[in-house]
Amino acid sequence: MTGSGAGDLTGPAKGDTVAGVVRQWQAVHPGLDTGPMEIIGRINRCAALLQQAEDAPLRRAGLTRPEFDLLGALRRTGHELTPGELARETFSSGAAVTKRLKQLSERGLVERRGDTRDRRVAHVRLTDAGRDTVDGILPEQLAYETVALSGLGTPERGALAGLLGELLVQLEGRLGVPRA
Repeated sequence: MTGSGAGDLTGPAKGDTVAGVVRQWQAVHPGLDTGPMEIIGRINRCAALLQQAEDAPLRRAGLTRPEFDLLGALRRTGHELTPGELARETFSSGAAVTKRLKQLSERGLVERRGDTRDRRVAHVRLTDAGRDTVDGILPEQLAYETVALSGLGTPERGALAGLLGELLVQLEGRLGVPRA
């Protein structure tokens, strides 16, 4: 049994990597509902492939996706953020944010200043070079991502974005992750 029918491997996805894994599991455990594996496995595989490509425009600019996410958080919020706020904005650990901020600061893309009331708190802002970097890369990065999704038509992209958004809201609610 495959539950909702997701395990029947019909349609264009029947030849993907996850379909092969599912067929193997169904051979070993024929009664097992592999529907969740087919969804989560494909999400994970897509994420891995997109990360392997490692965002060509970002790579050419000498940035990683997590570094760009920090710069982007500062740019889109339009004000200084503390490292803790940046960790929440980018779903990163505090240690990872600290390491990235050090690297970005050394490259002149962000500045840190201490809080006048609490020396333990730092405030981070984009430098002019950081703002120019984000503004220069963003259109190129979005064009790159558009090409990555070009195999899907506009209606399919909209449907996929909507379904992933619904899943994200559910997962964030269950896991207690604050939403922006």
